[in-house]
Amino acid sequence: MAIAKAEKKMIDAVFVGPCHQNSVCPVKDIMATFGDKWSMYTVLLLGQNDKMRFNDLRCTIQGISQRMLTVTLRSLEENGIVSRKLFPQIPPRVEYQLTALGEGLLSQLLSLAKWANENFTEVVTARKAYEIKNCK
Repeated sequence: MAIAKAEKKMIDAVFVGPCHQNSVCPVKDIMATFGDKWSMYTVLLLGQNDKMRFNDLRCTIQGISQRMLTVTLRSLEENGIVSRKLFPQIPPRVEYQLTALGEGLLSQLLSLAKWANENFTEVVTARKAYEIKNCK
């Protein structure tokens, strides 16, 4: 399957635009910041649930440590993806939700999630074929 001409132009624009002109590439920077599994999953969960408390997120995201969730939420907040609201009560209550910028990221992640769901079987088949080919 060949890549469409319009898609090739979009790819070319990535490499001749700001990535080529600056020492900081916006594409690499954004992908490095939000491309990890915990950030993407957290954004998806907040999109599904509107607002969530820290412990609700921790209990819902299987395999994430308390520290990793804290680091993830701080990074998302620092980059304007998530807002954090502290309620002054005892014990303190904190809620997280997506910002407008985070909702824009969510729509892009949904496209990736759709692709993943549609192509998962093919990816697993390719992995198995690769393993067989390289284990001889």
